[in-house]
Amino acid sequence: MQYDVIVVGGSFAGLSAAMYAARGRRKVLVIDAGKPRNRFAEHSHGFFGQDGRSPSDILDEAKAQLLAYPTVTAIDARAEKASITGNGFEVATDNGESFGATRLVLATGVRDILPEVPGLAAQWGKTVLHCPYCHGYEVAGGPLGVLATGPMSLHQAELISDWGDVTLFANGLLEPDADEARALEQRMIRFEPAKVSEVQEDGSGGLAVRLDDGRSASVRALFTAPRNEMASPLAEQLGCAFNEGPLGRAIVVDDKQQTSVPGVFAAGDAARMMHNIAFAVSGGAMAGVAAHQSLVFG
Repeated sequence: MQYDVIVVGGSFAGLSAAMYAARGRRKVLVIDAGKPRNRFAEHSHGFFGQDGRSPSDILDEAKAQLLAYPTVTAIDARAEKASITGNGFEVATDNGESFGATRLVLATGVRDILPEVPGLAAQWGKTVLHCPYCHGYEVAGGPLGVLATGPMSLHQAELISDWGDVTLFANGLLEPDADEARALEQRMIRFEPAKVSEVQEDGSGGLAVRLDDGRSASVRALFTAPRNEMASPLAEQLGCAFNEGPLGRAIVVDDKQQTSVPGVFAAGDAARMMHNIAFAVSGGAMAGVAAHQSLVFG
């Protein structure tokens, strides 16, 4: 079946894009595998009008509202291949189906590559966090940690010191120079050079950070900045251009979320370096509007 717009990805950016295309009275297909990046978080914070709600609850409600539009179809599948055709684009899914569309919106997200520290993955989205604006307020006012993943972790520690008393766990990756050490001292950030051997719940709702020399430190939460990778190969298959950032790649888009491939738009975490729900929804809205307008004006 041929659609006006196929949106790949049914999280915040994808549903937002689909909503605006649907309000343009276009036939829209949303293809989603049901694994949003923030599925590990119990609560979402900082999203206008939805502060403290479960991300899954917000998405369920948004999807129900979207499907009330008669021109929208949603399928549970993983989009595995995208190609350019004479009529636009074709997307093939893991269940063997193929769908065509005149325009394509990629809201495919990214995958986090966590440091290989035992216990870290089990606490991801709970007491191991990445965004102080999303989660910092709830753990503020006590001891916090930053687990280094690279040089940017020095700046992350300086930022997070606005939320609490920070220890920067270098994990054997960092050795600050004199200027960097002075900046840490000015922000009263403790520098711990030892490698982290394990993290685990400490019995009081926080974390015990165990070091390879046998010492341990308790923190209310541990922030880290994992590297990202594209959660889907579609943008690369289509030949979209990418920017390289300090934590991974992002699809290049213009101010209307248009990629380097005409007719392909991208939004959400896959298309920007700074990630949160509000930014994803905003980018998705623009992608949906721009995709619709491109159908009108060519």
